Parts: sequence; structure tokens; C-alpha cells
Amino acid sequence: MTTKLSLATLDHIGDRASLPSYRREQIRPGILHFGVGNFHRAHMAIYLHELFNKGRDLDWGIIGAGVMASDQRMRDTLKAQDFLTTVVEQDIDRSAATITGPMLDVITAPDFDRIIETLASPDIRIVSLTITEGGYFIDPATGKFDPTHPAIVADAQDPAHPKTVFSLIIAGLRARREANIPAFTVMCCDNIPGNGEVTEATICGLARLSDPDFADWIHHNVAFPNSMVDRITPATGQREIDMTREDYGIEDGWPVFCEGFKQWVLEDKFPLGRPALEDVGVTFVPDVAPYELMKLRILNGGHAAIAYPAALMDIHFVHESMENPLIRAFLSKLENEDIIPVVPPVPNTSLQDYFALIENRFSNPKIGDTIPRLAQDGSNRQPKFILPSTADRLAKGLDVQGLALVSALWCRYFEGTSDGGKTIVFNDPSADRLHAAALASRTDPQAFIGMTDIFGAVGTDPRFQKRYREAIDSLRSNGTAATLQRYIDGTLAS
Repeated sequence: MTTKLSLATLDHIGDRASLPSYRREQIRPGILHFGVGNFHRAHMAIYLHELFNKGRDLDWGIIGAGVMASDQRMRDTLKAQDFLTTVVEQDIDRSAATITGPMLDVITAPDFDRIIETLASPDIRIVSLTITEGGYFIDPATGKFDPTHPAIVADAQDPAHPKTVFSLIIAGLRARREANIPAFTVMCCDNIPGNGEVTEATICGLARLSDPDFADWIHHNVAFPNSMVDRITPATGQREIDMTREDYGIEDGWPVFCEGFKQWVLEDKFPLGRPALEDVGVTFVPDVAPYELMKLRILNGGHAAIAYPAALMDIHFVHESMENPLIRAFLSKLENEDIIPVVPPVPNTSLQDYFALIENRFSNPKIGDTIPRLAQDGSNRQPKFILPSTADRLAKGLDVQGLALVSALWCRYFEGTSDGGKTIVFNDPSADRLHAAALASRTDPQAFIGMTDIFGAVGTDPRFQKRYREAIDSLRSNGTAATLQRYIDGTLAS
């Protein structure tokens, strides 16, 4: 027997899942969150759920918001189940379902007036974001705000009719200033170095295009704390929907599956107050940068490194890639020889122990995380997760063989077929250009790494070029498995 998830049916599923100890009518909104995806519901929403279960800070409920067409489907699905979510934690030795209820509503396009009205409400004291690494209108080569992006140009020309998340936030801040309501805090929860600073640069940069004085007001009145967020959360498909129904008897239209591990390191910059998240495991520090860099380089860089060899070897699940001795040994050598040596020290943390934890997390067979998820959006992820390590090593005069191999694997992936002859389905906003560049690089080795908006100065460095050519030539002549073996054995150099 299965039960459709709703507030009215919670009593019927209490023997199958952990339920909220708080009641919906006790919660009042305090946070507006842009980007109600799986990660948000497995991360920030879980921390708030755990805090509410302690009877604490019930005035920090979540109002979700979205500007993409896909957000409407999420809203409709969640509304049909009273904005409840089934979160299934999957560790190697345990699985458990939790029903979470800190979300009160979701507002999506085209109802932008209501989003602005909510942003202007004194109840909203934090505006948070998980809109993907590529959603901040950053030039990948420079890491700076790109004022020439068509969406930014359109919003700057018509600020009265905002279309992007950032123009909506600006409109909400403007309404608050006009009503003499103090500014909310803007809290980024995406995997971007200095994510608070990047968010401030984008919001102030956009505001400055139409109203420089208001951009200055934002800079002086809005807090943008940096943060590091971490929890492996795969996409939801029919597999997860079926497992929720079959294993727990719950009909949830969009359940979230995730690992048991979660981490949140956050700067304490909240002028209008914040929930007592430290009581449920969030670490508040004066400087997030060391934690953030560790995670982006070692974990996200590790994901970016294994995605493309696994895809070229027709491996679908992440844990299956870790069961492959070549990929596991490749990742270990890359991390220990190329990446970890250029990661600065982190307070009270062993980088080797951190990587050992990540190896175990990647190896969890229950998560069902997929290689296609890791391989998507490389044009935004490679410049944030891989190429900074490459640039650091070059600056120190160190070898970049392993990192150049990662770039070569990415190029080989974008040629469009696996080593087994299967067609690769791309998921990247720059897929057409990357595919064309990868094919062109068969005759012009510089065609792929010469994309300066992605590779920047790294692609023009002769030391990187040499290592990259060795790797791409081997991949095309010998295949992925043999090239990984040569790298592991130390025989990849020509």
C-alpha cells in the first residue's frame, strides 16, 4: 500500500519515514530562495528542518522562487504535496527517509511582481541562491562579471521589467529602500570561489549599468557572506520515484536522494539576524576561503576529473567508475601529485584525510549518482574546478601532466563518441562550440585549448601545451584505458 505525500497523510507514513515534529501553521517565512532544486532541498532545507525539529527559529521558513520555465514544474509538483519533500539518505550501510517541511510556497515566472513583493516584505531577511555555477554571468577566463551578456544587457535597458534572478533582487532591494525597510542578506549557496563576492559583483555590476548611485547603496548596505556547501545529490529520475514508492510506500512526485554526509561552512554576516544553524552542524568562520578552495579543488575537481574518462569508457554510475581500477588509480595520482600539493592549508584539517573521505563518498553504490551529471556544464565547471589548479602549478614552475590529461579527456569527450562507439549526449550551454573545437583540434591541436574565454593564459603556456598534446595524442591513438595506464605507470610522456 502506498500513500500520496501531503500534510493530511503524514500520520499514515510515520512508520516508514521520519516526520517533522513541528506543524506547518507554526512556521513563518524568513528566507526567499531562488533555485528550488534537489541540492537546496537536501542541504539548506534539511538544516532548517533539523533546527525546526528542535523547536527553534520557526520564523525562518522558506519561500521558493524561480525564473526558468522548468521551475514551474517543480512548483506544481511540490504544491500538489503541500511543499513537503521526501529526502532519502543513502549511506553504504543504511538508508532512511525523512519528510521535510520548512518550505511554505514557491513563486515562479511569470509572476515576477509577486516575487518582488515578497522580496520587499520585512519578513524576508535572507535571500539565498542555488542557480548553478554558470548562472552568475561571469566571464570564465577572467572570473569577472560580464556586462555584455545578452540577458544582462536586456535587464539593464529595462530595469522596470526584470527577467533574471539578479534584476529581481535589485528590484526587491529598491522597493525596500523606498519603504525604509533594511536590506536583506544575499547568501549564495553555489560552488563558486568567493561565492558571496561573486554574487555582489554581479548584482552591483548589473545595478551600475542603469543606476550607479543605487549600485553604491547596495555595496554599502547589503551583506554577501561567502559559504562552502557540500552534499552529493544526484538528479531525480524514475528510478528514485519508484524506489521511494517501493521501499517506503510514499508517492512523492519529486523525491530527493542524497548521501548521509553534508557540510556547510559560512561567514557570519547577517545584519538582520539568522537562524541558529550552528546548533545543527553549520560551521561559522571568519574566512571561508580555505574550506571553499579545498572543496572546489579536491571534491569538485575530482568529480570533473573522473567524469570524462568514465564517459569515454561507457560507465554510467559514479560508484562504478570508482570500481574501475584505472579510474580510481588515475584519480588518486592526480589528487595526490597535482591537486593537493597546491591547496593551501585548512584549519584543523588533513587534506589527505579529506581526500580519503571523498574517495569513500564517490564509491557509495546507493547514491546512484551518474557520470552524465558530472560531465554536464563543463564549460562552467572546468574553469572553476580544474584550470585554477593548473594555473597555480604553472605559476610555481611545477609539472601539469595529470591536469593536462584532464583537459585532453574533456576535449576527447567532446569529439562526440565514446571509445566503444556510442554517441555522447552533451549537456553544456557551449556544446556546439566545444564539439566544433574538439573536432578541429584533430588537425589543429590548439583549437580546443585556444578558447581563451575558458582556458585563459593556461592554454597559451608552452608547458601545458606540450603535456596536453602528449595526452590527446595518446587518447586518440591508444584509447582511454591505455592512456590512463600510461599516466599511472609514468610512461605517458613522449
